[in-house]
Amino acid sequence: MDKTNILAQYLPVPAAPIIAKWIDYFQCEFKISKNRSTKLGDYRHPFKEKGHKISVNNDLNPYAFLVTTVHEFAHLLTWNDHKNKAKPHGTEWKQNFKRMMKPFFDLQVFPPEIEHIIVNYLNNPAASSCTDLSLARALKQYDIAMHTIRIEELPSNAIFTLKDGRKFKKGDRMRKRYRCLCLDNGNIYLFNPLAEVLLHTGS
Repeated sequence: MDKTNILAQYLPVPAAPIIAKWIDYFQCEFKISKNRSTKLGDYRHPFKEKGHKISVNNDLNPYAFLVTTVHEFAHLLTWNDHKNKAKPHGTEWKQNFKRMMKPFFDLQVFPPEIEHIIVNYLNNPAASSCTDLSLARALKQYDIAMHTIRIEELPSNAIFTLKDGRKFKKGDRMRKRYRCLCLDNGNIYLFNPLAEVLLHTGS
């Protein structure tokens, strides 16, 4: 599974190719991390032989995952431009954050009911999206209260859902991956047997 398809399991689908390009362009090590109670994401600047590193918690809903990812890439861009001369969440970072969010507004990635809240937040973004109660509440509405299950644990033809809401039907295993039919667009996707998905119980 390529980088874009992996990211599409955590991000709104239209946003995945953009983030994949950023990862390649900045030669950034991007890690999807287990839940961390103290932070949603993290950026580490290049040190010695190692390059940029970004990590984002894997249990965030797609919109929270995207806001956090852009937040961390804004740190990366600020480091490239100013190194240690800029404050972590100073004017330079805020400008970069606003600029890097623009492509996702242009694509109308966010639902209208939360886009205006994000725009208000971007007028003076805080150190964390959690510290802005209006934004935190808006993003929280899209949390999925369902248990994940590995693809290999699902019976054949089972219907499952990704975090971005897309529905799939599990197909046959092809060597190391499962062929699964996307019920939203009719395309076939290959999934790692250990990929965690949401068991679909609706119609």
